[in-house]
Order: sequence, then C-alpha cells, then structure tokens
Amino acid sequence: MTSTEQMLWRALRGRQILNSQFRRQHPVGPYIADFACIDRKLIVELDGGQHQDQIVYDEERTIFLQIQGWQVLRFWNNDVSNNLDGVLASVVDALTSPPPS
Repeated sequence: MTSTEQMLWRALRGRQILNSQFRRQHPVGPYIADFACIDRKLIVELDGGQHQDQIVYDEERTIFLQIQGWQVLRFWNNDVSNNLDGVLASVVDALTSPPPS
C-alpha cells in the first residue's frame, strides 16, 4: 500500500466508521477495489497522478461496478493527505444515505 492508502486504511479499518467493516483490495469482477464495505456495497477508490492518463478506463470501471450494484467514491491522493476529515465525512454520508436504486 502507498502511504496515502495506509493513511486512509487506518481511518477505515476496525469498524471505526459507523461500525462498518471495510476490506482492502477486494475483488469485484475483473477489478480490485482499493477499499470496500461489503454490507453497504460501497467502494472507496484512491487515485494518484497516473489516473490522469486513464480517465476512460476509470469511467468504464466505475460504470461496471455501479451496474453490479456498488456505489463508488473516488478521491485523489492529495484529498486524503490534505483533507482526511472531509474524505471521511463523504464516506459517512455515503454510508448513511439510501443505496442507489
């Protein structure tokens, strides 16, 4: 894991967010989600600079995951590094909102 992934994982692991269990590197179809809450079908993805060059791939991946019933939150690494509280607030919002239909 990158240092940014480790930072986010320390905040998500151990049911620290609304008693929700997250897994790291969870397979979904042909993809591996960075972090996934199985019960809420919520995926949290972290994007570094390399993702600027693969926007179409990331969009196709997100569409596939959404078709499978997953909600996908995507954050840039600098969002986690500079505003971890804001990232975690977005995760809480997603966990407390009704799942997408």
